[in-house]
Amino acid sequence: MSAAAIRTVTNANGSARPKRAMLSGWGRYPALECDVYRPEKFSELASIVASNSTSLIARGAGRAYGDAAVNGDNRVVDVTRLGRMLSFDPDTATLRAEAGVTLDEIISVFLPRGFFPAVVPGTRYVTLGGSIAADIHGKGHHRDSSLASHVASFDLMLASGEIRRCSREENAELFWGSVGAMGLTGVILEAEFKLRRVESAWLEGEVIRAENLDAALEAFERIDGEYGNSVAWIDCASTKGRLGRSILNAANFAARDDLPPAMRQEPFSLKPKFSPSVPFDLPNIALSPFTVRAFNDVLYAVHRKKAGRARFDYQFFFFPLDSIHDWHRIYGKRGFVQYQCVWPEAESRAGLIETLEAISASRRGSFLTVLKKFGAQEGMLSFPMPGYTLALDFPVAEGLMEFLDRLDAMVLARGGRVYLAKDARMRPETFRAMYPNLPQWQQIKASADPNNRFSSSLARRIGMLPA
Repeated sequence: MSAAAIRTVTNANGSARPKRAMLSGWGRYPALECDVYRPEKFSELASIVASNSTSLIARGAGRAYGDAAVNGDNRVVDVTRLGRMLSFDPDTATLRAEAGVTLDEIISVFLPRGFFPAVVPGTRYVTLGGSIAADIHGKGHHRDSSLASHVASFDLMLASGEIRRCSREENAELFWGSVGAMGLTGVILEAEFKLRRVESAWLEGEVIRAENLDAALEAFERIDGEYGNSVAWIDCASTKGRLGRSILNAANFAARDDLPPAMRQEPFSLKPKFSPSVPFDLPNIALSPFTVRAFNDVLYAVHRKKAGRARFDYQFFFFPLDSIHDWHRIYGKRGFVQYQCVWPEAESRAGLIETLEAISASRRGSFLTVLKKFGAQEGMLSFPMPGYTLALDFPVAEGLMEFLDRLDAMVLARGGRVYLAKDARMRPETFRAMYPNLPQWQQIKASADPNNRFSSSLARRIGMLPA
């Protein structure tokens, strides 16, 4: 259920009481019944947090894929009504905003002024608070790291109702214990973070066709010093000499003077585009191994003539799927699981080969498979590490969870891990092995929230909470 479909009833005294609703992440799996609040003021939020009842978790736009912002049979606090932009310093490009503001709203206001978020994920419809809680990464991680690197501070409401300013200098343990921790230390109220200066809404770069995985990895390494943003679509249905064949897009924001004369007059202007929607859940056969293989063949063939120098508008480059409303419905009523993993640099090639061969043999072809390169990373529970990351979408079907358990074991054996913001089924023992900083984080959690008032279906499922 989308946030817009939830309504909260307000009592005469102004305190909110919840609406019982089925909630899921963007993957629509799992869907669980929760008590949902939608406060309009911080005073209402404080009252909800202070209420000594069931556990609670904050929820933004609902774009985490699994159950990170779901709290089955417990409370969920939708913060999307707490989304004001508070101040902006153009000299330092520093914005202060409430947690419920979305990246789409920030881009709409600041891109025409020559500023863009330093880090964006694959959708612009995520909230600021959720982005910090997931410590989002983007197509520029190899240069820009994750969002935490660009956040100066945030205000965190603890279970006690106390509000703490968290930064690298003030409450530093709580700062690093909150980024990437999926909202389990408290509710982020507002944050101060830096934008990047840009001269246009366009990116200049190139499209590269790679005949196999080695060619793709070679291309990533070759362009590393030239482009700040890079991503590859990868054909997970191909085998043998074509295993891992890819289409790689790499680009930098274009300077105004580099645009054609006709575009220089309005460098931030884009022509309106038709944005179709998926009006109903497609039948399961729509994403059969045959259709996935056919789609991959067509997509690779189409780029035969498109390879070479290219100009991209920012919407296409950063957010291609946002152009199709409700695209998750193509996976049908049962939903899908997005599986994103990362390997250390020395293990990335072998890990990718092993995983792609397993997927091809399973005939569980992923309709959307994305390869990116990661760089340096700080953070206690942050997902990235220097190396390569692969993200795949699998329709929920018989045997899928057991197959993903097999992938987990292969990723873990090579020192890799799985992204919590995408996870919907990882086992507790796997999580503990993939995130060795868990005991240190649990100490911070126990200090900030000794009664585990902040909890989620994800946290309980994978055993995140301290005893």
